[in-house]
Amino acid sequence: MPEEISPMGEHSGPGSSPALRASHADRDRDRVVDVLRIAAGDGLLTADELDERLEVALSARTLGELATLTADLPPTVATVGGTGVEAKDVVRIEQVFSGAVERVGRWVVPRRLELAVTFCEVTLDFTEAVITHDTLRIDVAMTGKTLTLVTMPGIVVDMDGLQLVHCRVKYRRTPANPDTPVVLRVELVGQKAHGRVVVRPARRTFGQWLLRRSG
Repeated sequence: MPEEISPMGEHSGPGSSPALRASHADRDRDRVVDVLRIAAGDGLLTADELDERLEVALSARTLGELATLTADLPPTVATVGGTGVEAKDVVRIEQVFSGAVERVGRWVVPRRLELAVTFCEVTLDFTEAVITHDTLRIDVAMTGKTLTLVTMPGIVVDMDGLQLVHCRVKYRRTPANPDTPVVLRVELVGQKAHGRVVVRPARRTFGQWLLRRSG
């Protein structure tokens, strides 16, 4: 009997079957949904394709149905950004009068981030981040310095729940195609006292600057 393929592109044992009810493997369903969102964020799926596949994933009754949803995606997408690291539910950062707090490069975005920071610069760069959930809630308890969020197309920032006390805000929205799917909604809640909140797209490289001037 040939071995079967799981929804994540892995080979299962001889006793496994793609007809195993997905209700017995909710974790596999969640992982497939995460893979689809990552693929959309990487531009491998359009907004319509993402919506169609998510609808099938949420109504799938067997692992075989789930497997077809990621069969045409590169193997590197079939894990959490190729890192093999699970996204945490909650990450807490506590710092007082110390060095800068930075999350840059290929870091795994949790479901919730708690910032308890006093007079420390904080930078969260999402341009290369591994995004596995559609929403990130940031609980802010920050005094002084600057909280900087570096965005990219498909990321929106909601500051309606953030209380500002003697704090300035600079929000530069990322230019994006209207068809670009929203892959991450960042919700800022809590209080930012003194200093600034800056939301901006990634800065252009020198080569991009030259191309824009020549155009």
